[in-house]
Amino acid sequence: MANKYRYQNPAVGDTIILGLDVYNSNNFADVASIDHVDILFLDPTARTDANPDGRTLVTTIDGSLVTQDDTGRYHITLVTSPPKFVIGNYLDVWYAQFRSDDPIGNVEQTFSIYPDLWITSPVPIVYDFQFRFSPTRWRKGEAKYLQCEINPLVPRQSDLVRYYANLAIAADITISIEQHCGECVPCEEDLRLIVDDDAMTYKEKGLAFYRLDTTDLNCGIYNVWCKLSFADNVYISEKQQIQIFE
Repeated sequence: MANKYRYQNPAVGDTIILGLDVYNSNNFADVASIDHVDILFLDPTARTDANPDGRTLVTTIDGSLVTQDDTGRYHITLVTSPPKFVIGNYLDVWYAQFRSDDPIGNVEQTFSIYPDLWITSPVPIVYDFQFRFSPTRWRKGEAKYLQCEINPLVPRQSDLVRYYANLAIAADITISIEQHCGECVPCEEDLRLIVDDDAMTYKEKGLAFYRLDTTDLNCGIYNVWCKLSFADNVYISEKQQIQIFE
């Protein structure tokens, strides 16, 4: 089965990558330690006055199995094998010591496990996807997320729209960025390309994100586009433009 992030509509059997980002005064910061992570199922049949959302412990992941990706950025991998995991809503509760002399506190995050995205049809029913990037103006030196909004252009039956909106986020999405040189400079694409089919792995519903650091980029106009791939289909957006200015 697939490896998916929490917002990529994981199904039962998928391996889910659950991340935790930690900030201190708006900067990424390491915690002293992570003791463990509890995975709780919000079981609608287990709701009581004392437990209104039906929290039921599914598994506990020891802190030694937590991977640190960078300063203040951590993740665990959760294999959602049946029958332990079912379709529904879950919590990942991280028990961490932020400073060495602090007591252990906890951070609650949510994720869901969805049904498989099966559909059948005698004819192709996807028309296209519409892509829109924002923001379009960046001050040089900024480092933040470039957002791509993905809208399915399909018949307006609500089930089809919802299906393809979910499918777009489960699909592989990559981004490319090149400097727009205008008429006075030869368009040598290998020299102008600053991002070449990088994966947009952080996705949430109809949005995909790419962290762009403009510190070392020249001021000017840049073309940006993305590619969405699933099954035998590849969808490439039109080139859109962003501006970097002083």
